[in-house]
Amino acid sequence: MIRHALPGLVATIGLLAIAGSAPAQTRHDSNAPIDISANAIELQDKQQRAVFTGGAVFRQSTMTLNADRVVIAYTGQITDGAPQATRIDATGNVTLTRPDQTAKSRFAVYDINRRVVTMIGGVRLTQGANTLNGGRLSIDLDTGRATIDGSGVGGGTTPGSSGVQQSGGRVTGRFSVPKRN
Repeated sequence: MIRHALPGLVATIGLLAIAGSAPAQTRHDSNAPIDISANAIELQDKQQRAVFTGGAVFRQSTMTLNADRVVIAYTGQITDGAPQATRIDATGNVTLTRPDQTAKSRFAVYDINRRVVTMIGGVRLTQGANTLNGGRLSIDLDTGRATIDGSGVGGGTTPGSSGVQQSGGRVTGRFSVPKRN
């Protein structure tokens, strides 16, 4: 039991070290409008989604997400002349930037209703000189709490492998220490 809890404890301690070394994240304004740009867009009205490809850049308040491809699912309701977005899926070279924090991964999902961003696959979270690496990162935008674990999308090195790793991954990190005279 302790062996299984240890990776989670290490990740929590690591996040506390990151949080302690830089200003705390402020609550994200998830009610702010979403601005997005890309080289191309494909509207799929029957599926209620828009597909952005080619260096897609998504901005909401102080959060920016860059990816090769971004799919925005939306409802049929129009607010202030635009459809209401419910979910954003990003794939390929995903980078999420928030004040004092950058996260990179292969995939990301922003559940707008739950106000949670989940990043999967080769996750790297950086804040100042501190870095954590893992398989999956979840950020609660209301509280600013981030959790990282070793599960998620693996390398998929076995032929025919889906690349999904159920368990057994590890979280690694490097933290700066105060300079002493």
